[in-house]
Amino acid sequence: MQKKIQSALISVFYKDGLEPIARKLKELGITIYSTGGTQKFLEDLGIACVAVESLTTYPSILGGRVKTLHPAVFGGILGRRYEAQDLAEMKEYQIPEIDLVIVDLYPFEETLKNTNEEKLIIEKIDIGGPSMIRAAAKNFRDITVIAAKEDYASLENLLTTQRGETSIEQRKSYAAKAFEVVMKYDIAISNYFNPVQQQVLRYGENPHQQAVFHGDLTALFTQLNGKELSYNNLVDVDAAVALISEFPVKDSVVFAVIKHTNVCGIASRATTREGWDAAIAGDPESAFGGVLVCNHTIDKATAEAISEIFFEVLIAPSFDADALEVLKSKKNRILLQFSNNTALLKSPSKSLLNGVLEQDADTGNFSKWEEVGGRVTTEAEKEDLIFGNLVCKHLKSNAIALIKNKQLVGKGCGQTSRIDALRQAIEKSKQFRFDLKGAVLASDAFFPFNDCVQIAHEAGIEAFIQPGGSVRDKDSVAYCVEKGLAMVMTGMRHFRH
Repeated sequence: MQKKIQSALISVFYKDGLEPIARKLKELGITIYSTGGTQKFLEDLGIACVAVESLTTYPSILGGRVKTLHPAVFGGILGRRYEAQDLAEMKEYQIPEIDLVIVDLYPFEETLKNTNEEKLIIEKIDIGGPSMIRAAAKNFRDITVIAAKEDYASLENLLTTQRGETSIEQRKSYAAKAFEVVMKYDIAISNYFNPVQQQVLRYGENPHQQAVFHGDLTALFTQLNGKELSYNNLVDVDAAVALISEFPVKDSVVFAVIKHTNVCGIASRATTREGWDAAIAGDPESAFGGVLVCNHTIDKATAEAISEIFFEVLIAPSFDADALEVLKSKKNRILLQFSNNTALLKSPSKSLLNGVLEQDADTGNFSKWEEVGGRVTTEAEKEDLIFGNLVCKHLKSNAIALIKNKQLVGKGCGQTSRIDALRQAIEKSKQFRFDLKGAVLASDAFFPFNDCVQIAHEAGIEAFIQPGGSVRDKDSVAYCVEKGLAMVMTGMRHFRH
């Protein structure tokens, strides 16, 4: 639907780039309505304007705060040319039709950069500008709206090549841009009144990278000791908190060690000290410089044992006073008292390519418990399989977790094949002298062949847990049935990139 521009309302803060458009409007015989500084700018160029005040019958008042907020202006913008009632009312109240709106916004963000004086900042909150832009964009069936000088060139070209006519597609495109301009403007104002918490970090993932954390860590933690959290600390702390949130305090003491977002040691025991001893035993080498997390109070005995190794961060819900005294002996050692996991993001997101991926959090352990092997799991195996499936969920894919007596005794993660992850897990268990007889195996995804089950069985493992759901499940299931091994299918895959 083509529309001929016959009248334009121009009210802009920045005048640069406006002259060629104004001269083209004059050339096409288009009536121009304007006000204030824009009117003076145009008249100084020899371009005649109709003062907005002649429509409203009111001068600019309240120090310029009220100029265009009037039915004579907004009626001309919002009036629907395809509605007889609108046209009749516009005629009755002598409201002229406005076909083109060129409006920009007061420089709110620029003002913020240049001053902290609230009075000056508040006066740069535009009211009439966003209102006219939104009105014109809403009525795109009849109105062309230009809300940023970046679109001046395309408008000038349109006026030249189409002699002041616009298509519905062009008007709708300009309207979309206009709403985006107003949205970003409103967000900037909202952020001024509701400051977004952000922390400039020492550096990013590597020293040559700059980084900023946007968020309020105090909603999650109280930092009791240590230096400022680094980018890599935050990434590992996030992984640690996600892991420990799987294990409610009421169930048992769980202690874990995180390194580069992977679990390198975890165990469930009766006391905090026992939990630490079992967790560190799983991979004492990888624990160096790691992030430690526990779902119970850190006591003095545990604090003394932990202090024997170098670690970056320790997270716990509480610390005994004498434990804090031990732990604070190292001034850079970061101690976080975790207080509120309800503040964790429920929809994690990740920027990539030219956009953002967002998904629901990977909550839960399994959606079913289907025993498909050659025998049913024992109670002890079942407990280890449930524990191991949660641990495996927090290893990078492809991932295998070997569990015995609720202790991680071998793990393989971040491998390009599941069989490599298994071999890595078995080698880790051998390195730290664990006997895999009686251990169980958790996999983050299905076994495409029976080779993993066979290799694990030869190492002493007799119970397996995996998501299942593949047409190739039959191979690994058949092996378990033949050998009398237990296998559980959960119906829930836990990939982690």
